[in-house]
Amino acid sequence: MTAAGRKIRVLVVDDSALIRSVLARLIDRQPDMECVGTAGDPLIAREMIRRLDPDVLTLDVEMPRMDGLDFLGRLMRLRPMPVVMVSTLTERGAEVTMQALELGAVDFVAKPRIGVADGLQGLSDEIADKLRIAARARLRRPRAIAPADPAPAGQAGAQLPHPPVRRLLTTEKVVFIGASTGGTEATREVLVNLPPDAPAILITQHMPPGFTASYAARLNSLCRIAVKEAVDGERVLPGHAYIAPGGLHLSVERSGANYLARVAEGEPVNRHRPSVEVLFRSAARVVGANAIGIMLTGMGADGARAMKEMRDAGSWNIAQDEASCVIFGMPREAIAHGAAHEVLPLSSIARRLIECARAASGTPDARTRAATG
Repeated sequence: MTAAGRKIRVLVVDDSALIRSVLARLIDRQPDMECVGTAGDPLIAREMIRRLDPDVLTLDVEMPRMDGLDFLGRLMRLRPMPVVMVSTLTERGAEVTMQALELGAVDFVAKPRIGVADGLQGLSDEIADKLRIAARARLRRPRAIAPADPAPAGQAGAQLPHPPVRRLLTTEKVVFIGASTGGTEATREVLVNLPPDAPAILITQHMPPGFTASYAARLNSLCRIAVKEAVDGERVLPGHAYIAPGGLHLSVERSGANYLARVAEGEPVNRHRPSVEVLFRSAARVVGANAIGIMLTGMGADGARAMKEMRDAGSWNIAQDEASCVIFGMPREAIAHGAAHEVLPLSSIARRLIECARAASGTPDARTRAATG
């Protein structure tokens, strides 16, 4: 239900009549939502939005008559509203989905390449949950995306090598980031504002298989640090960020003087795989006082208890504030558990992270001086 107590009104936009029918039935089976209409292309959808005033839109990635991204960009400029993308699980679909999230889409659903109708039925709970979350999401104004360094003449779109790390801020600090709904863009804002000699960063973003490779590659092209999908057993290095592969848990392990990334299947934790709880618990156990924990926007409570374990082990923890979150669930739960030392707007988190990493000592007193001085 909406805040006013009425059902969530959903408009389905997809060029496939079968998909439109499946999604409409799925939505109408939910007690708190209704499908108010379906559209086969963005031009029809534009008129239906004006007439029906839906609360949430589902939007196919590839659409006739007008590209889905073009339509989404215009929609967010002229009539901002929550949008959940319906994305095909292909390399091209993943790339377009990442662009859609940059343009302001709240979330996405990955539809299978074969047996789409049956596959969507099997995702009914996930789709309904994402529509409910989108209906109460705080919409953000999309930001211009530009690479950290311009490409040389004649190499437009080329990915530049990351500058060498000459002076490391620290060889000990490791940053741990957890995020869910709205987190792809929140994480991007943190990472693009970090210098190339930033501490090592491990990230768990709730995301299904097939999308994290495109997400990591896109971030890598925008950031001054190197960004990649984590690989099991690889050394965790300063100036690098490692993203949990979709559908797999990420944790950290120590081998002598080195930290290693561990990637494994395992059972879902808090209904998630990857789970922030798994990553943060390993941070508390392995990294302790040399960890910096960051909880970004997302629905639910995944990672809140483990973040408190990190604090008890001596880490310095930051939660994103409500005003800058798309969904304030995960940061709110971390705060409620007493896990956060600071609650900051998204625009301040990268700067504070570096201030904490530059602290002269790894002791709690030194971190307090770095965070308050």
